[in-house]
Amino acid sequence: MRKYSMLREAVERDVPGLVLIEAPRAGDDALLLAHTPEYVASVSRGELDPARQREIGFPWSHAMVERSRRSAGATIEACRVALREGISVNLAGGTHHAYADKGGGFCVFNDAAIAARQLRRDGRVARVAVVDLDVHQGNGTASILRDDPFVFTLSLHGEKNYPFRKEASDLDVGLPDGCDDEAYAQALQGALHTLFARFAPDLIIYLAGADPHEGDRLGRLKLTLAGLARRDRLVFDAALERGLPIAVTMAGGYGNQIENTVAVHAQTIALATQYHERYARRDKPDAAGAGAIPLTGDTEKAQQ
Repeated sequence: MRKYSMLREAVERDVPGLVLIEAPRAGDDALLLAHTPEYVASVSRGELDPARQREIGFPWSHAMVERSRRSAGATIEACRVALREGISVNLAGGTHHAYADKGGGFCVFNDAAIAARQLRRDGRVARVAVVDLDVHQGNGTASILRDDPFVFTLSLHGEKNYPFRKEASDLDVGLPDGCDDEAYAQALQGALHTLFARFAPDLIIYLAGADPHEGDRLGRLKLTLAGLARRDRLVFDAALERGLPIAVTMAGGYGNQIENTVAVHAQTIALATQYHERYARRDKPDAAGAGAIPLTGDTEKAQQ
């Protein structure tokens, strides 16, 4: 839980030129784009049965509900800002284990699925790609969006890791335990090539999990900090080359040393600021706040 406040402190201290925006609250109308009315009502009122609450992993509280709504709202806002400025970041989010009718794995509401559908409903985009590079498969996202022809789901994850019952994304790439920097980069390059050969998005939502790091206690992969920087650059370059806006969420991270998790996330944000400047120079000469990347998100309570 502490990683979120540590991350905010780190980027405020070490990454110049940031604009920090309070996470807006997602209302029921947004949540219902991805979740059932019964589930939204049960979470909001604290009426989930004990088994479903345990599956989420958090005890119920009003603060848990508020935080979960704001995490989803932050990803919606990050998408809207990315459409204006090229790239934006939610300091939380990436809650990809939440299904339409249940939560799981520290995920209450599925922010990527909600945001993709909200932006489509707003008429801002026609097609969205969700690029999920958390070490755990985005099973909830895949389930919610399985029959949605306007959203493409890509998940690059540990094949033998949680969740042990995988869902079918539009493109799944399972990686072996111990996968290193070079093998990961090759797999990601191939996956991105396949994504853009099959689908032409107007927006990318990127789940930049810290848990593929070699120091993560739940990750089981062997990516170094440099390897994760390479991962981020591959995604950002793919977006920039195609002129695609990209909204970044933090997703998971469970380092044996919490400082390592924070360092991975902070590195992603620092790299995003560089790409924001490149977007501003190339495609957005009149963009407000050129050189400063807007960040949204409640950083004080845990998500996934």
